[in-house]
Amino acid sequence: MLGLLSRQPWMMPVTAASKPLIEICVEGIDGLLAAQAAGADRVELCASLVEGGITPSLGTVRAALESATIPFHVIVRPRGGDFLYSEAEYRSMLADVEALRELGVAGVVVGCLTADGAIDEARMSALVEAAGPLNVTCHRAFDMTRDPTEALETLIRCKVGRVLTSGQRDTAVEGMELLAKLVRLAGNRIIILGCGALAPDTIGEVRRRTGLTEMHFAALTDVPSAMRYRNPNVGMGGTDLDREYRNTVTDGAVVAATIAAARA
Repeated sequence: MLGLLSRQPWMMPVTAASKPLIEICVEGIDGLLAAQAAGADRVELCASLVEGGITPSLGTVRAALESATIPFHVIVRPRGGDFLYSEAEYRSMLADVEALRELGVAGVVVGCLTADGAIDEARMSALVEAAGPLNVTCHRAFDMTRDPTEALETLIRCKVGRVLTSGQRDTAVEGMELLAKLVRLAGNRIIILGCGALAPDTIGEVRRRTGLTEMHFAALTDVPSAMRYRNPNVGMGGTDLDREYRNTVTDGAVVAATIAAARA
């Protein structure tokens, strides 16, 4: 485990007494309700986490506004896959951001790249402008950039408020060195929102070694569908027919345990 790792020069222990803000990535209104009941400070509201999260419906957002007791940020991502968008896709993102601003959500989560792996500064600046007073987070499109230092400075110029990142690795444990560097480079200019398979046995050590003040994770589990009748001959997409009778939900117990570990 992490406690067995030898200390590296970049691993500077955190001495601040403040506890990290915890954001939970959820799919739909039920996930939001589970996360806030378990003690989350904020939620990232998505649809289709199997694709990494895409824009939820406005009906879902309205239901969340009626039920939420904590702030939530809404992902604006028109599809799964890469972050190089057509003009039509980009225009739809602008329209979604404007609609969400009018609804009164706390923030939006967006990300656009150029074909050569840089932050698309023009589009990100326009999305920030469209968001107006809303918080703006750049999602893990950042982790797909060719130069994270350059990407961070671009996001700061765009007036993005925070960046979600695992340190350009699959997990925060693997990405700790870059996460710690980003926290130092960011200073008080932009918030580094750390993520990447954070769990009760890793989140505290990642926080101490990196200096992160905000942390993000999804505590998901699969549960069987309540459907009694099941048609084995047809699926709604893909080759995993059992997927039609398996739901992915936010596990409130895991959320609570991971939050407790982060603040221990």
